[in-house]
Amino acid sequence: MLQKRSALLAVSLAFAAGAAQAQISDGVIKIGVLNDMSGLYADLTGPGSVVAARLAVEDFGAAKKGMKVEIVSADHQNKPDVGSAIARTWYDTDKVDVIVDVPTSSVALAVSQITKDKGKAFLVSGAATSDLTGKACSPNTIHWTYDTWMLANGTGNAIVKTGGDTWFFITADYAFGHALERDTEAVVLKTGGKVLGKVRHPLSTQDFSSFLLQAQASKAKIIGLANAGGDTINSIKQAAEFGIVKAGQNLAGMLVFLPDIHALGLQTAQGLIFTETFYWDLNDNTRAFTKRFSAQAPRNLYPSMIHAGVYSAVIHYLKAIEAIKSDDGTKVIAQMKKMPTDDPLFGKGSIRADGRKLHPAYLVEVKKPSESKGPWDYYKVRNTLPADQAFRPVAEGDCPLVK
Repeated sequence: MLQKRSALLAVSLAFAAGAAQAQISDGVIKIGVLNDMSGLYADLTGPGSVVAARLAVEDFGAAKKGMKVEIVSADHQNKPDVGSAIARTWYDTDKVDVIVDVPTSSVALAVSQITKDKGKAFLVSGAATSDLTGKACSPNTIHWTYDTWMLANGTGNAIVKTGGDTWFFITADYAFGHALERDTEAVVLKTGGKVLGKVRHPLSTQDFSSFLLQAQASKAKIIGLANAGGDTINSIKQAAEFGIVKAGQNLAGMLVFLPDIHALGLQTAQGLIFTETFYWDLNDNTRAFTKRFSAQAPRNLYPSMIHAGVYSAVIHYLKAIEAIKSDDGTKVIAQMKKMPTDDPLFGKGSIRADGRKLHPAYLVEVKKPSESKGPWDYYKVRNTLPADQAFRPVAEGDCPLVK
């Protein structure tokens, strides 16, 4: 009789455990890090984003809480068709619950639609287009780290106000570049400036000479670089070779990251002004994270704001799953919007109905070589933009989710 009772008790416990676990599909929370692992954005995202996601899972304490979390990764090669195929396979076959990062706005827009169709979750850290919280907003997508509106209003506004009132744009010819050019041009015109011309270049361009010569001939005070990663690095380097800045024109890097400055060197990059939402040397928390990140990152790279965004987003995602005890993508995103955000890198913040994550942004200037006190000591923070001012007002985005 005792053995029979023990057997019944064991079956009951097993059933209860199974019921509790049933809310988590397959008993596993699977995170897919999708980005550029080998191309011009690899140092900004790439393997470093996998490191950031792993640190987030570790710091959340998933294992101690009995939550099984797996991380997979893939290279979308900055191609929407490749990224879409990976996303479909992950969702349909590999049982991935959430996709994170995804630089290259054209890829992110495609993945966002697929995620909505599949009822999964998408946490964007790498892509920039503000359309992700505008006309292309989705109940299954949160845009975490930065966007083109923030970059345009942080950097463009500051430059025009200090006399840079005539612009020429050198723009990456895809969704991100178009959005960044559009948002920056709107700020320039709104603040009384003029756009004298623009030219667009293919992704991953090696030779910027013809584009730079057109910019030089325009005699615009500011040459706005609406590109990123290797394209930004190459355009700045080649502008230096042409002596453009020495001749009196200034470059505005509309999207610049810490690894870009590291690649350029302070001698070439000094004086550049741009907007970031994270810098490793902001406080004790950012410095402690950077030490751990760098120890695991390729070539001991320091984290970009994209890496910081992956870390922050994954922590909040896991908190939401813990709160509702489900990894249903639509429900988790809704819960993430309900909960205030709070993590060591971005501090306290919130997520709006349109999917825009809110936190401060920083207008930074690259130090002169003589001002740098050590490795990766590259920025001076010129101004802090509060969370409620750093991003586009919710009523101006035309997001269908906003009522």
